[in-house]
Amino acid sequence: MKQLNKSSAFPSRLSMVAVACQLACLSMSTAYAQQAESTEPTDANRVTITGKKVGMGLMVQENAPKARSTITAEELAKQRPTGNAYEALELMPAVNSFNHDATGLFGGGLTLRGFNSDQIGATINGVPVNDSGNFAVYPQEFVDQENTCTQFVTQGSTDVDSPQIGATGGNFGITTCDPAKEKRVRVAQTIGGLNMSKTYVRYDTGLWSDGRSRFFISASHAQADKWKGEGGADRNHVDIGFRTDFDKFNSINGTILYNRAINQNISSFNLADLAKFGYNYDYATKFVGHVKPTKGKADSDVNSAFGDAYYQLTKNPFENVIASATGKFRLGENTDIKVTPYYWYGYGTGGNQQKLQAENAFLDRASGRNIAGVDLNGDGDTLDRVIVANSSVTRTNRPGVTAQVIHNIDNHQLLAGFWYERASHEQFGTMVKVDDNGNANDIWLKEGRITRPDGTPYQSRDQKTISTGYQFFAQDTISLMNDKLSINIGIRAPTMKRDFTSYASEAAPVGYNLQKTYSEILPQLGARYQIDNNNQVFASLAKNMKAPPNFVYERLQLVNGKPVLPVDVKAETAFNLDIGYRHQSDKLTAQATVYYVDFRDRQATAYDPVTNTNSLSNVGNVKTKGFEVELGNTPVNGWSFYGSAGYAKSEIKDNLVFNKTTILPTAGKSIPGTPEWKLGLSAQYETGAWYARLKAKYTSSQQATLVNDEEVPAYTLIGLDAGYQFANTSWFKKPTLRFSISNIFNEKYRNSNSQSKVNAAAGVFYYMGAPRLASMTLQADF
Repeated sequence: MKQLNKSSAFPSRLSMVAVACQLACLSMSTAYAQQAESTEPTDANRVTITGKKVGMGLMVQENAPKARSTITAEELAKQRPTGNAYEALELMPAVNSFNHDATGLFGGGLTLRGFNSDQIGATINGVPVNDSGNFAVYPQEFVDQENTCTQFVTQGSTDVDSPQIGATGGNFGITTCDPAKEKRVRVAQTIGGLNMSKTYVRYDTGLWSDGRSRFFISASHAQADKWKGEGGADRNHVDIGFRTDFDKFNSINGTILYNRAINQNISSFNLADLAKFGYNYDYATKFVGHVKPTKGKADSDVNSAFGDAYYQLTKNPFENVIASATGKFRLGENTDIKVTPYYWYGYGTGGNQQKLQAENAFLDRASGRNIAGVDLNGDGDTLDRVIVANSSVTRTNRPGVTAQVIHNIDNHQLLAGFWYERASHEQFGTMVKVDDNGNANDIWLKEGRITRPDGTPYQSRDQKTISTGYQFFAQDTISLMNDKLSINIGIRAPTMKRDFTSYASEAAPVGYNLQKTYSEILPQLGARYQIDNNNQVFASLAKNMKAPPNFVYERLQLVNGKPVLPVDVKAETAFNLDIGYRHQSDKLTAQATVYYVDFRDRQATAYDPVTNTNSLSNVGNVKTKGFEVELGNTPVNGWSFYGSAGYAKSEIKDNLVFNKTTILPTAGKSIPGTPEWKLGLSAQYETGAWYARLKAKYTSSQQATLVNDEEVPAYTLIGLDAGYQFANTSWFKKPTLRFSISNIFNEKYRNSNSQSKVNAAAGVFYYMGAPRLASMTLQADF
């Protein structure tokens, strides 16, 4: 049995910090929307929150001339503290998200209007966090949920200042909360099923003696067992933030987000495996062991099928740091600048580590053939096949900077700036020995690496990609008719240079270097008309781009000593048109949007962590159209409601040229992973001391293959959240007890792990939905 598409990383999240930060976002122009700084957070953990509340934190009143949805710390406070960013977005219109488990520690998947997560730009405090090689997003790594102020999605148009080279489908962003102005210590403890626990501690210094600087540091530890099979997740996380306000117009704030996690994979399997082994099947709980070797005899360990790999050899450790600072400075009465330097570091493995290695199949670099021998089991010969630990290792160093200037003149707000980054992305496949109990000598594959006879390490792949990305952008926001009409005219000019080097390895014995450059001019046009105080209409049209992932340059054929791409993969582009209406009154906020997306050279990608191979299909032109509706009310006699609906209809316009002799009938078919209907509902009742809310998410059936010959059934998930705030004591303030239960009715469901499977015969693999899980959190300030 096989397993596909494991996210190569880790966990995050918990509860409550601040709600005022999103209020600042409402007054910002589109130029500031992407990187909106949080204002001083209020105590979002309070059951009674002052100020205008819309949809229980699932909506804010927007003013951007494009489709945009935002959730606040008030909503995040109700969710399970271990949850991740994908889970937090699950009720938004047209957001099709799922997690590999109910805790959120193991990651998950997301599509939006048919765009996969690697086609959606992702940022934290304005820093791009899509993988620099394949643009994947690992939501469980980023930030503790307690420190998150807002999460937003622009469903169609990527913001003009968004630092992205791989976003054809809009962008998704996280904004962390600033340090509090008053000194405090916050402690939260979560426990739940599956031996789940999370301990969170945060210290805020409050304002320093200078009256303008503040600082916070938080640390958390989370762990949980897998919901099926043996093993679990173990995550340690530290967030640090500071802010100095020199005056109203000049400030510096920054964060350092550190994550270290060791997860074990949760297996996925196809329908045949599901019928044969059942819903809860997972990796083997016993190691098959090493055979007793005999010198001069060709011995071989028994390596079970991929799905039966020993669970201790399916670990996925990852460590990363995201550091950034933002300086805002006023140069004149009408001119401001903003500069955000950042640095991203990551190291970790991905996929199953169990591998059966032949002793006589090591690279002989002199001949360029895999004919060298290494005695792995110590029996004095190189005739055997031995179980070892090997997988894909990635190490990334990624500095960058975004800078922009904003100048107001008459009724124009002019924005201009640039973004630059240089990402060094090393991908290699070292190997270590496995002891008699099935434990790798080093799960990080750093220490004790197995070497070839010449002393160099074995490599199942060995490559380095230098991705140099830069972008110039400009926008004019024109205010007309006393600001009843606002028009945005913008342009982005991104460029991506891939400098790809494949070093000699066991997978590709001859090294080579290939360089490719991709650039586009991406215009944007948006307009918003304020009909009256409560009603507005908006429209936007934007062209977006995604450069090809770096894995398309792997294992190329050499012609006259030079690498040749069998197909010159083109950059994916998309035109996104939104037309919408908003009603924003004291009692009700609603947004309705119709949209149309015209894809060109649509890329459908997948990664197989078992065989360490990637696949990409250019499915040609794809048209997607649909509508989205969301609405929420301010509390009425304690009752609050939020509802969303999304409809998406995608159509592949061309048949797929599978190879020189085969054309697959994909014309007229739907893109996989695009449910036609997505519905969300949250209903809450609250008093001054407690709240209870019921939430439901419906996802209609969706296709699992490009030829639409296998379908993912529809499913509905229902959850319950409740909380009670006790009276303050002399020891602590705002002690709050929260309870969450997910998938109340134990619904069984599944989600495909790929958009690129051509047909059922190619083998579609699924992640099974996690069963019911309950958790409880106690939090207090000291």
